[in-house]
Amino acid sequence: MNLFFDPPLGANYLGNDRCRFTVWAPFAHTAGVCFPDRQSETIPLEKMGGGYFSKIVDSVSPGTRYVYRLYRRHEPTEHHKQFEDWPDPASRCQPDGVHGPSQVVSSAFNWKETKWRGIPLSTYIISEIHVGTYSKEGTFDAVISDLDRLKETGFTALELMPVAQFPGERNWGYDGVFPFAVQNTYGGISGLKRLVDACHMKGLAVVLDVVYNHLGPEGNYFGKFGDYFTDFYKTPWGEAINFDGPHSEPVRRFFIENALYWISEFKIDALRLDAIHAIYDFSAFPFLEELALAIHRAGERLNRRIYCISESALNDTRVVRSRKLGGFNHDAQWNDDFHHCLHILLTGEQSGYYMDFKSLKDFAKAWEEGYVYSGQYSKFRNRRHGNSSRNIPARRFVVFGQNHDQIGNRMLGERFSSLVSFEKLKLTAGLVLLSPFIPLLFMGEEYGETAPFQYFVSHTDPDLVKAVQKGRAAEFEAFSWTGTPPDPQDETTFFRSKLNHNLIETGHHRLLLDFHKQLIQFRKEIDSLSLLSQKNMTVKVDDLKQSLFVRRWSTDNEIFCIFRFGNDIETVQVPIPSGRWNKIIDSWDLHWQGPGSTLPSLADSGENTVFQVPPDGLVMYFRKKSSFNMRKEHRIG
Repeated sequence: MNLFFDPPLGANYLGNDRCRFTVWAPFAHTAGVCFPDRQSETIPLEKMGGGYFSKIVDSVSPGTRYVYRLYRRHEPTEHHKQFEDWPDPASRCQPDGVHGPSQVVSSAFNWKETKWRGIPLSTYIISEIHVGTYSKEGTFDAVISDLDRLKETGFTALELMPVAQFPGERNWGYDGVFPFAVQNTYGGISGLKRLVDACHMKGLAVVLDVVYNHLGPEGNYFGKFGDYFTDFYKTPWGEAINFDGPHSEPVRRFFIENALYWISEFKIDALRLDAIHAIYDFSAFPFLEELALAIHRAGERLNRRIYCISESALNDTRVVRSRKLGGFNHDAQWNDDFHHCLHILLTGEQSGYYMDFKSLKDFAKAWEEGYVYSGQYSKFRNRRHGNSSRNIPARRFVVFGQNHDQIGNRMLGERFSSLVSFEKLKLTAGLVLLSPFIPLLFMGEEYGETAPFQYFVSHTDPDLVKAVQKGRAAEFEAFSWTGTPPDPQDETTFFRSKLNHNLIETGHHRLLLDFHKQLIQFRKEIDSLSLLSQKNMTVKVDDLKQSLFVRRWSTDNEIFCIFRFGNDIETVQVPIPSGRWNKIIDSWDLHWQGPGSTLPSLADSGENTVFQVPPDGLVMYFRKKSSFNMRKEHRIG
C-alpha cells in the first residue's frame, strides 16, 4: 500500500497477477525488467520523464524474482557491456541477500488491531532493542513472546534498531543497502507486521530506526542507477547522499517515500533518524524539514499520532524548533550531553568526548536546559559547540543512561552492569526515569543484563572485512581503553551479545527489574512526574557533597529527590517548601538490597531539612495538595 506517490517506486503488486514496476534510472538510456527464474525476454519499461521508467506487467505474482536491466548510452565495447542487471533500489524483499534478485511481494496482511491511533509522545517510555541479539532465534516473532513482560515493566514504546536489508546475517543494521526491504533473516515483511500488530494490541507504540545519512558499503548498487551520491561532502561511513546537488529531487523523493512506506505499510508510530548531522543539505528548503513535514502530514491523513525523532551531534535547536521559528520541527531529539554527564559521574572516565564534561553542575544544566554545550568552547572538538536549548521544552529530548552506541562503541561493549556497582545501577534508573524528558533504556538494562553489546558484521568481501577491523581499532585511539577489540566479523562476537533473559528471575536482577517497575509506575501516576516541563522544576547542586536536588510539581502534587554520587555519607541540606513529605522510595533501603538507610519516612521542612545521605543512590519524597486525586494517593502509598 502506498497512499502518497503515484506511481510508487519499486515493484507494487496490484492483484490478479499484475504488478507495476517503477525505477529512477537516469544513467540508463532504456530500462527493462527481467525474471531470472523464467529465462524469458526482457520486458521494456516505459520512459516517464525525469529519468523514471515504469510499466504494469501481467503474469507476475507475489514471490516472483526480478532484476532491472539497464541499457547504457554508450556502445558496447570490450570493457563495457551493452546492459547490466541489478536488484531494485526500492526492493521490498531480498530473499537471497543483498547480491541476489529482488522479489515481488503482496502488501496484504490481516491486521488484528485496526483501531490503533498511537499514543502521545510525552507518554513514551522506550525500550530500544536489536532484533538479532534480543533472543536466541533473533527474529521478530521471538520478540513478540516478550512483549507481555515489557508492558508489565511499564514500557510504552518499543524501538527497533534498523531492520532494512543488510549484508549477511549479522549487523547492527547501519550497513543497510535496501532501505525498503525488511531483513530476511529477521522474518521479512510479514514478521515485522506481526510484531507491530502485536505491539499495538498491547498498547505499545513502535519506533523504527532509519538511516538516511549513508548506505552500507556491500551490496550498494544505487550508483548504478543515478546520482544518489555526491562527492561534494564526506561522511564517516562513506559517500554522502545527494540531498542538495544536481538531480537531488528524485533522491529526496526516494527517502521521503521510504519514510512514508514504513508509516503506511507497517503502521510504524515514530521514526528515529540516525545521525542527521551527516545529512548535508544547504538548500533553502532542507531535506530534514521537508521530511518532517511529510511525516506529520501523513499522520493527519492517516488519523494517527506519528512522530519524527532525530539523533544529532550538533546541539542545534533548529532540529526541534518549529518551522515558524526557522526549525525543522522534529518532535524530539536524542540528548547525548545528558548521557555523557551521567557517565563521567558514575565511572570517572574522562577520555575521548567525555573530556568535555567535568562536574555535577554540567549535569544540572542538562536537567534544566537540555544541552550542556550551548555555544562554549569544546576541548574535544577544539572549537565552540552548540547553541542554547534553554527555551526548548523538556518533552523534546530523549535521554538515556545507556544506548546501543554508548555501549557498543566501547572497545569491549561493556554495559553499566559490568562497569559500576548495583547502587549506581539504581541511581541511573532514577536519574533517567524521574527526569522531565522522554526516557529510553537499552534492551536488558531494566534487569541489569550482563551480556555485552559488541560491534558485529558478516561481510563477504575480505578486503572490506579487513577495512572494518582496522577502522574499528582506530576508533578507540582517543580513549584510554586497553586490550584488543573483538573481531566484528567473528560470529562469536555476535553470539556473545545475545541477551540472557533467564537473569530476570535471579538475585539482584529481579530486584533491579522491580525497582525500574516502581519508578515507571511513579512516573505514570504522579502528575508532577508525568508533566514533562522544566518550568515546573527546580534543580540545586552541592558540588562539594556531590548531591543533586530536584523538586518537581503540578497543580495536584509535588515531589523532591536527592540524588547522591560521591564516596561517603554526607550531611545534605534540602531546600524544600514547608509541609509534610512522605518518603515513597529510597534506594538505600534494605528492601532494595541497599546498605540500609536512616532517612526519615516523614520529613517536615520546618524541622528536618538536613539529611545524612549515603553515596550512590536516590530518595524521593512526595506531598499531595488539597486537590490531589485520592485514588492515586492510595496506589502510591
